[in-house]
Amino acid sequence: MTDVAPTDGAARTGTASPRVLIVDDQELIRAGFRLILTARGIDVVGEAGDGVEAVDAERRLRPDVVLMDIRMPAMDGLEATRRILARSPRCRVLMLTTFDLDRYVYSALALGASGFLLKDVTADHLAAAVRLVGTGDALLAPSITRRLVQRFATGQEPAVHRDLSPLTPRELEVLTLLGRGLSNTELAGTLTLSEATVKTHIARIFAKLDLRDRAQAVVLAYETGLVTPGS
Repeated sequence: MTDVAPTDGAARTGTASPRVLIVDDQELIRAGFRLILTARGIDVVGEAGDGVEAVDAERRLRPDVVLMDIRMPAMDGLEATRRILARSPRCRVLMLTTFDLDRYVYSALALGASGFLLKDVTADHLAAAVRLVGTGDALLAPSITRRLVQRFATGQEPAVHRDLSPLTPRELEVLTLLGRGLSNTELAGTLTLSEATVKTHIARIFAKLDLRDRAQAVVLAYETGLVTPGS
Protein backbone atom coordinates (compact mmCIF):
# COMPACT_ATOMS: atom_id res chain seq x y z
CA MET A 1 0.00 0.00 0.00
CA THR A 2 1.33 3.44 -0.92
CA ASP A 3 -0.06 6.82 -0.02
CA VAL A 4 0.65 10.49 0.52
CA ALA A 5 -0.40 12.83 3.28
CA PRO A 6 -4.03 13.94 3.25
CA THR A 7 -5.20 17.44 2.46
CA ASP A 8 -8.65 18.95 2.25
CA GLY A 9 -10.67 17.09 -0.40
CA ALA A 10 -10.89 19.11 -3.58
CA ALA A 11 -14.21 17.70 -4.77
CA ARG A 12 -15.74 18.24 -1.34
CA THR A 13 -14.92 21.92 -1.54
CA GLY A 14 -15.78 22.22 -5.23
CA THR A 15 -12.22 23.20 -6.26
CA ALA A 16 -9.60 21.60 -8.50
CA SER A 17 -9.45 17.88 -9.25
CA PRO A 18 -10.66 15.07 -7.01
CA ARG A 19 -8.20 13.19 -4.82
CA VAL A 20 -8.23 9.49 -5.70
CA LEU A 21 -7.48 6.23 -3.89
CA ILE A 22 -6.87 3.22 -6.19
CA VAL A 23 -7.84 -0.20 -4.81
CA ASP A 24 -7.02 -3.38 -6.76
CA ASP A 25 -5.20 -6.60 -5.90
CA GLN A 26 -3.19 -6.42 -9.12
CA GLU A 27 -0.20 -4.12 -8.85
CA LEU A 28 0.04 -3.58 -12.61
CA ILE A 29 -3.54 -2.32 -12.78
CA ARG A 30 -2.93 0.08 -9.90
CA ALA A 31 0.25 1.35 -11.55
CA GLY A 32 -1.46 1.79 -14.91
CA PHE A 33 -4.40 3.71 -13.45
CA ARG A 34 -2.06 5.89 -11.40
CA LEU A 35 -0.04 6.75 -14.51
CA ILE A 36 -3.18 7.58 -16.51
CA LEU A 37 -4.70 9.79 -13.82
CA THR A 38 -1.56 11.67 -12.79
CA ALA A 39 -0.74 12.37 -16.45
CA ARG A 40 -4.12 14.13 -16.67
CA GLY A 41 -3.61 16.24 -13.56
CA ILE A 42 -5.63 14.09 -11.14
CA ASP A 43 -4.09 13.59 -7.70
CA VAL A 44 -3.68 9.93 -6.73
CA VAL A 45 -3.21 10.02 -2.96
CA GLY A 46 -2.75 6.30 -2.36
CA GLU A 47 -3.12 2.69 -3.39
CA ALA A 48 -4.43 -0.42 -1.62
CA GLY A 49 -4.25 -4.10 -2.53
CA ASP A 50 -7.35 -5.36 -0.74
CA GLY A 51 -10.47 -4.19 1.07
CA VAL A 52 -8.86 -4.11 4.52
CA GLU A 53 -6.12 -1.80 3.28
CA ALA A 54 -8.72 0.27 1.42
CA VAL A 55 -10.81 0.95 4.52
CA ASP A 56 -7.72 1.99 6.47
CA ALA A 57 -6.36 4.13 3.64
CA GLU A 58 -9.68 5.95 3.16
CA ARG A 59 -9.80 6.76 6.87
CA ARG A 60 -6.26 8.21 6.83
CA LEU A 61 -6.20 9.90 3.45
CA ARG A 62 -9.80 11.12 3.04
CA PRO A 63 -9.94 10.79 -0.78
CA ASP A 64 -12.81 12.23 -2.76
CA VAL A 65 -13.07 9.20 -5.06
CA VAL A 66 -12.16 5.54 -4.49
CA LEU A 67 -11.58 3.32 -7.53
CA MET A 68 -12.60 -0.01 -6.00
CA ASP A 69 -12.03 -3.47 -7.43
CA ILE A 70 -14.91 -5.81 -6.57
CA ARG A 71 -13.15 -9.15 -6.18
CA MET A 72 -10.15 -9.07 -3.85
CA PRO A 73 -8.67 -11.22 -1.09
CA ALA A 74 -8.97 -10.50 2.67
CA MET A 75 -12.03 -8.25 2.17
CA ASP A 76 -13.88 -7.79 -1.11
CA GLY A 77 -14.86 -4.49 -2.64
CA LEU A 78 -18.49 -4.74 -1.52
CA GLU A 79 -17.70 -4.93 2.18
CA ALA A 80 -15.02 -2.27 1.83
CA THR A 81 -17.52 0.00 0.06
CA ARG A 82 -20.12 -0.57 2.76
CA ARG A 83 -17.67 0.36 5.52
CA ILE A 84 -16.25 3.38 3.71
CA LEU A 85 -19.63 4.91 2.85
CA ALA A 86 -20.98 4.26 6.35
CA ARG A 87 -18.15 6.33 7.78
CA SER A 88 -17.61 8.82 4.93
CA PRO A 89 -20.92 9.41 3.12
CA ARG A 90 -19.44 12.19 1.00
CA CYS A 91 -16.79 9.91 -0.46
CA ARG A 92 -17.59 8.56 -3.93
CA VAL A 93 -16.84 4.98 -4.93
CA LEU A 94 -16.40 3.81 -8.53
CA MET A 95 -16.44 0.04 -8.87
CA LEU A 96 -13.97 -1.72 -11.16
CA THR A 97 -15.14 -4.92 -12.82
CA THR A 98 -14.24 -7.24 -15.67
CA PHE A 99 -17.86 -7.94 -16.67
CA ASP A 100 -20.52 -5.30 -17.31
CA LEU A 101 -23.39 -7.54 -16.15
CA ASP A 102 -21.98 -8.48 -12.76
CA ARG A 103 -24.28 -9.21 -9.79
CA TYR A 104 -21.68 -7.70 -7.48
CA VAL A 105 -21.90 -4.39 -9.34
CA TYR A 106 -25.64 -4.32 -8.74
CA SER A 107 -25.07 -4.94 -5.03
CA ALA A 108 -22.49 -2.16 -4.98
CA LEU A 109 -24.93 0.32 -6.53
CA ALA A 110 -27.51 -0.64 -3.91
CA LEU A 111 -24.91 0.04 -1.21
CA GLY A 112 -24.29 3.53 -2.59
CA ALA A 113 -21.49 3.22 -5.14
CA SER A 114 -21.67 6.02 -7.69
CA GLY A 115 -21.13 3.88 -10.76
CA PHE A 116 -18.83 1.32 -12.30
CA LEU A 117 -16.11 1.00 -14.91
CA LEU A 118 -14.86 -1.96 -16.90
CA LYS A 119 -11.16 -2.61 -16.36
CA ASP A 120 -10.49 -2.20 -20.08
CA VAL A 121 -11.75 1.38 -19.92
CA THR A 122 -9.93 3.89 -22.14
CA ALA A 123 -7.57 6.35 -20.51
CA ASP A 124 -9.69 9.38 -21.34
CA HIS A 125 -12.90 7.69 -20.14
CA LEU A 126 -11.24 6.76 -16.85
CA ALA A 127 -10.15 10.32 -16.17
CA ALA A 128 -13.53 11.75 -17.20
CA ALA A 129 -15.38 9.28 -14.98
CA VAL A 130 -13.26 10.15 -11.95
CA ARG A 131 -13.82 13.86 -12.50
CA LEU A 132 -17.57 13.33 -12.96
CA VAL A 133 -18.18 11.42 -9.73
CA GLY A 134 -15.78 13.76 -7.96
CA THR A 135 -18.33 16.53 -8.52
CA GLY A 136 -20.95 14.46 -6.66
CA ASP A 137 -22.73 13.11 -9.73
CA ALA A 138 -23.21 9.44 -10.60
CA LEU A 139 -21.60 7.65 -13.51
CA LEU A 140 -24.39 5.94 -15.41
CA ALA A 141 -24.15 4.43 -18.84
CA PRO A 142 -27.95 4.14 -19.18
CA SER A 143 -28.09 1.08 -21.43
CA ILE A 144 -25.66 -0.98 -19.37
CA THR A 145 -27.05 0.15 -16.03
CA ARG A 146 -30.61 -0.60 -17.12
CA ARG A 147 -29.65 -4.11 -18.29
CA LEU A 148 -27.74 -4.69 -15.07
CA VAL A 149 -30.63 -3.66 -12.84
CA GLN A 150 -33.22 -5.52 -14.91
CA ARG A 151 -31.20 -8.69 -14.60
CA PHE A 152 -30.56 -8.59 -10.86
CA ALA A 153 -33.39 -6.55 -9.29
CA THR A 154 -35.17 -9.63 -8.02
CA GLY A 155 -36.16 -8.43 -4.57
CA GLN A 156 -33.35 -10.43 -2.98
CA GLU A 157 -31.08 -7.45 -2.43
CA PRO A 158 -31.69 -5.00 0.43
CA ALA A 159 -33.49 -1.88 -0.80
CA VAL A 160 -32.02 1.52 -0.17
CA HIS A 161 -35.40 2.81 1.01
CA ARG A 162 -38.75 1.18 0.26
CA ASP A 163 -41.14 3.76 1.70
CA LEU A 164 -42.13 6.15 -1.11
CA SER A 165 -44.95 7.85 0.81
CA PRO A 166 -42.99 11.11 1.33
CA LEU A 167 -43.01 11.73 -2.44
CA THR A 168 -45.60 13.81 -4.24
CA PRO A 169 -47.28 12.35 -7.36
CA ARG A 170 -45.00 14.45 -9.58
CA GLU A 171 -41.90 13.26 -7.70
CA LEU A 172 -43.02 9.65 -8.12
CA GLU A 173 -43.34 10.31 -11.84
CA VAL A 174 -39.84 11.78 -11.97
CA LEU A 175 -38.39 8.86 -10.02
CA THR A 176 -40.05 6.39 -12.40
CA LEU A 177 -38.51 8.11 -15.41
CA LEU A 178 -35.14 8.27 -13.67
CA GLY A 179 -35.39 4.51 -13.23
CA ARG A 180 -35.90 4.14 -16.98
CA GLY A 181 -32.61 5.95 -17.56
CA LEU A 182 -33.85 9.31 -18.83
CA SER A 183 -31.49 12.28 -18.65
CA ASN A 184 -32.55 15.64 -17.22
CA THR A 185 -33.10 16.95 -20.74
CA GLU A 186 -35.28 13.96 -21.62
CA LEU A 187 -37.19 14.28 -18.36
CA ALA A 188 -37.87 17.95 -19.07
CA GLY A 189 -39.17 17.15 -22.55
CA THR A 190 -41.34 14.24 -21.41
CA LEU A 191 -42.93 16.17 -18.53
CA THR A 192 -43.00 19.56 -20.28
CA LEU A 193 -40.91 21.15 -17.54
CA SER A 194 -37.78 23.26 -17.49
CA GLU A 195 -34.52 21.49 -16.69
CA ALA A 196 -34.21 23.70 -13.60
CA THR A 197 -37.56 22.40 -12.33
CA VAL A 198 -36.52 18.82 -13.06
CA LYS A 199 -33.32 19.33 -11.05
CA THR A 200 -35.38 20.69 -8.16
CA HIS A 201 -37.65 17.64 -8.19
CA ILE A 202 -34.65 15.31 -8.28
CA ALA A 203 -32.96 17.09 -5.39
CA ARG A 204 -36.14 16.79 -3.31
CA ILE A 205 -36.46 13.08 -4.13
CA PHE A 206 -32.88 12.45 -3.06
CA ALA A 207 -33.38 14.38 0.18
CA LYS A 208 -36.69 12.69 1.08
CA LEU A 209 -35.45 9.16 0.35
CA ASP A 210 -31.87 9.65 1.54
CA LEU A 211 -30.42 8.77 -1.86
CA ARG A 212 -26.86 9.63 -2.82
CA ASP A 213 -27.26 9.91 -6.58
CA ARG A 214 -28.98 8.64 -9.74
CA ALA A 215 -27.42 5.19 -9.43
CA GLN A 216 -29.29 4.53 -6.20
CA ALA A 217 -32.42 6.08 -7.68
CA VAL A 218 -32.37 3.58 -10.57
CA VAL A 219 -31.93 0.64 -8.18
CA LEU A 220 -34.72 1.90 -5.94
CA ALA A 221 -37.14 2.38 -8.85
CA TYR A 222 -36.79 -1.30 -9.74
CA GLU A 223 -36.80 -2.60 -6.16
CA THR A 224 -40.04 -0.82 -5.35
CA GLY A 225 -41.77 -1.83 -8.57
CA LEU A 226 -42.01 1.67 -10.05
CA VAL A 227 -40.11 0.26 -13.01
CA THR A 228 -40.20 -3.35 -14.14
CA PRO A 229 -37.88 -5.20 -16.55
CA GLY A 230 -38.89 -4.40 -20.11
CA SER A 231 -41.04 -1.40 -19.18
